[in-house]
Amino acid sequence: MSDRELLELAAKAAGIDVIFGSLGMAFHAAKGPDWSKRWNPIGDDGDALRLAVKCRIGIWFEGGGPEEAGQRWVVAEYCGCGHNEVIEDAPDENAATRRAIVRAAAEIGRAMP
Repeated sequence: MSDRELLELAAKAAGIDVIFGSLGMAFHAAKGPDWSKRWNPIGDDGDALRLAVKCRIGIWFEGGGPEEAGQRWVVAEYCGCGHNEVIEDAPDENAATRRAIVRAAAEIGRAMP
């Protein structure tokens, strides 16, 4: 699934209206002064955290800690059930966390009518 498709479904889950600019960037299409605010939870920590809160997505980490060599994962659970989760490999834990949040939100959006 492309980043644009992920963003469209994640926005749907969060009840956010977005429009896409000519370069493929998503913009929050809210009324008022924030109508043109860039929205990119794949690349922005704040947008990703707000998306996780809005969609009630839980996040935890598995595998070795930052000081340990070895495999690490970020797990994002959605809909309050351990059977509904996405897992991202975490060589860059910040990027993996943002992507896991967006993927989980996209799954919520996909299930919506």
